[in-house]
Amino acid sequence: MNDLTCDIGYKSINHVGEQLCGDHVEVVEQEDGSTVIVLADGLGSGVKASILSILTSKIISTMLAAGLSIEECVETIAATLPVCSVRGVAYSTFTIIRLIRNHTAELIQYDNPQVILIRNGENWEYPRTEVTIGGKQIFRSLIRLQEDDVFVAMSDGCPHAGIGKAYNFGWKREDIITFMEAMSLCGYTAKNLSTLLVDECNKLYGNEPGDDATSCVVRIRKRVPMNMLFGPPSNRDDGDRMMNLFFAKEGKHIICGGTTSSIAAKWLNKPLRASLDFTGDIPPIAYLEGVDLVTEGVITVNRVVEYAKDYIGENQHYEAWSSGKDGASMISRLLFEEATDINFYVGRAINPAHQNPDLPINFNIKMNLVKELSDALKKMGKRIKVSYF
Repeated sequence: MNDLTCDIGYKSINHVGEQLCGDHVEVVEQEDGSTVIVLADGLGSGVKASILSILTSKIISTMLAAGLSIEECVETIAATLPVCSVRGVAYSTFTIIRLIRNHTAELIQYDNPQVILIRNGENWEYPRTEVTIGGKQIFRSLIRLQEDDVFVAMSDGCPHAGIGKAYNFGWKREDIITFMEAMSLCGYTAKNLSTLLVDECNKLYGNEPGDDATSCVVRIRKRVPMNMLFGPPSNRDDGDRMMNLFFAKEGKHIICGGTTSSIAAKWLNKPLRASLDFTGDIPPIAYLEGVDLVTEGVITVNRVVEYAKDYIGENQHYEAWSSGKDGASMISRLLFEEATDINFYVGRAINPAHQNPDLPINFNIKMNLVKELSDALKKMGKRIKVSYF
């Protein structure tokens, strides 16, 4: 196992007038630390296409994750989803990216646009081998991973963008490569890169997509640990043990909560200074030597949870937290964009001030906030460990 990890992000837009997307992305973790990513594109659009793409991606990812060969997976798909007798094309096309212990990528591509690999900021033409499996022409590639490699998989709705509007023949692959080369140099996360690509497609469609369009981006990066302390321990005698474990961990340190930060200041024997810069509805941050970020507790974390849920969905609030100076925005940038491995240290003590039923948030659900945040971060591909005190 090396110190590389994968950052995975994807976004879709639906064919105009359709409630469901005919593309689907499935991500499955294997027991050996490998990751299987499948992007499937169902024939047509709407309900039928959505069902076909979900079936395809679920079948392939589950079988591969269980250790079955790609031949068995494709033969199962060939038997389950036959060729359409009217159009003479497959009911669903697919792209598979299998990251083997974060040192090798195996690409398996069937009828979707060819995966783009950007290495050192430029398009890299990787070798492909053509094989026939279950009567289908499949392209396979094995690629040794390097830090900052960016893989861009997409459905055919992306290169079809702009046909008859911005372009006569759609958004050419060469143009997409040029666009993604420039974006990859900006240090964006995989989610933001996929969002930028799909949003550009939507613009080329005149905000009326003539096809479902999906982009799935995989960015290879080094592991970055992060530690977050939230709430004092239920037993005061556990305070020193909690602080010892928290500060002994490698990486940046975030503390949420007034009481918690006071305990940390006493343990560090350093003064805790409140910030006078307060705008918006999120309480101000504080400063403590030896700690990278100190914020208020539940109100701030609740906003981070809202941002996290949006980030793994439509990613509409990116502009709000990507440049915001409040505690919730700062935590979001650290957890969503910078961290890969996050350790939560959660105190179970109940704050009497949180029992007021007139408060805008039900503060009795602090544990639920931690669970919702950890679940969202896991969907972002983060490694999460939660310790309670």
